[in-house]
Amino acid sequence: MKIVSFGDVHMATRNLARMDEVMRDTDLIIVSGDLTNFGGVDDARKVIGDARHACPQVLALSGNLDQLEVIPFLEAEGVALHGKGVVIGGVGIFGCGGSNITPFKTPTELSEEEIYETLMRGYALVRDCRPLLMVCHAPPFETKCDRIIGGRAVGSTAARRFIEEVQPEVCISGHIHESAGIDRIGSTTVVNAGPFKGGGYIVVRSDGARLEARLEFL
Repeated sequence: MKIVSFGDVHMATRNLARMDEVMRDTDLIIVSGDLTNFGGVDDARKVIGDARHACPQVLALSGNLDQLEVIPFLEAEGVALHGKGVVIGGVGIFGCGGSNITPFKTPTELSEEEIYETLMRGYALVRDCRPLLMVCHAPPFETKCDRIIGGRAVGSTAARRFIEEVQPEVCISGHIHESAGIDRIGSTTVVNAGPFKGGGYIVVRSDGARLEARLEFL
């Protein structure tokens, strides 16, 4: 199975038009948060529609810059990953949207306790499955994926704690635009593709027993 993931879209889906070859054998798209730019259902619907045009099978979660109403919208569309878990092609996929608390009072922010509980709620639905793919808009704390300009780590301590305890094969994150990169926490590969308008995307391949994740740029 081939999964393509991107996030921090902020309505800028035009790079999908440049990904015909990438999408040709893609089985699933995962949108890893911030579909909109402080937008609600109408904006999120457009992004999900554009993603479905590229690949019919889509999963998604909201980011901190999506209004709270985006969460039930994604649930109604049958694509939600926030506090949800689903097995596709033998891969257990689960996630948490929003972000840890920021200084900016953005629409969808969670306490570290809420992030941990949300991840656990999704994980409980797929815990008997391996391999595991975790999708968390907020990157785990103190990795190459959570550094703002100047180098300070601002990721989620709860996401890191969860990874250290469960060790999913791959964690897809986003949120910190300037921190596109790839890192490891134990046996878990952590990837942040940066903002989609910058051309970053993640390719995850499953052979039924293992996951391999790569960071690519258009």
